[in-house]
Amino acid sequence: MGWLRRRRFDGAHVFITGAASGIGKATAEAVAAKGGRLFLTDVNAEALAATAAGIEAAGGTVLLAQAADVSSYDAIKALASDVHRQVDAVDVVMNIAGISTWGRVDRLEHRQWQAIVDVNLLGPIHVIEEFIPAMMRARRGGALVNVSSAAGIAGFPWHAAYSASKFGLRGVSEVLRFDLRRNRIDVSLVCPGAVNTGLVQTLSVAGVDTEGTAFGKLRARFARHAATPEKAAKAIVRGVERGTYWVYTSQDIRMLFLLQRYFEPGYRLLMRIMNDGFAKAMKKADAS
Repeated sequence: MGWLRRRRFDGAHVFITGAASGIGKATAEAVAAKGGRLFLTDVNAEALAATAAGIEAAGGTVLLAQAADVSSYDAIKALASDVHRQVDAVDVVMNIAGISTWGRVDRLEHRQWQAIVDVNLLGPIHVIEEFIPAMMRARRGGALVNVSSAAGIAGFPWHAAYSASKFGLRGVSEVLRFDLRRNRIDVSLVCPGAVNTGLVQTLSVAGVDTEGTAFGKLRARFARHAATPEKAAKAIVRGVERGTYWVYTSQDIRMLFLLQRYFEPGYRLLMRIMNDGFAKAMKKADAS
């Protein structure tokens, strides 16, 4: 779409995963404020209901708020059926739901690898399978938003499992940005850096006591420097309106991508320094 024509949310039907908290909730609220008509889902039914109630109390429109686990294809298929009983196709699909687990490969358990890939990669794929073909058939164009991560760009320490899912989603998005172009469906790949969401509090690190004092200090330091979910949501909404593919929630991630792309020695040095520092911090947390 580019800069010549802006997509409008007013009256658009928008499907959002992970809408109960964090970036998903903030994005749902931002889209509702622009007149979007929402179909919302999250694995947390109680928090999802609270999000929907808050949006409606503020004058927004929620056509459906239904709990579902994105890692379950059957659940997403049933949810899509319920959505498509109301509309033939939505106008915007936003894959925002995600989980995070870090750890060295000698400490990560298979179940942790599996859960990360099931939610962060297969979850969006399930949504794409069930919602994008209907958008193609409707021939009205639209937009697909996939929330990857800075860990879908760079080799952050102890992020092997998380990056497997986020690099994978980046690959899916890179293909679809061209495959869907003839259908006038824009694809936006969102690469947030540090964002202070519920994941900060629920983050697990394989083999490390995340409830200890040392890790608590690391968590607090991260939160102080992290962007708010509202800032991330603003970037996502702006990206969809402009038809932007790369969407960054902070300039440091944009610069990291440019460093990696155009000055690999500098990127390699930065990653080595970051890895050494992270390993020392985790060793301290592990010993506490």
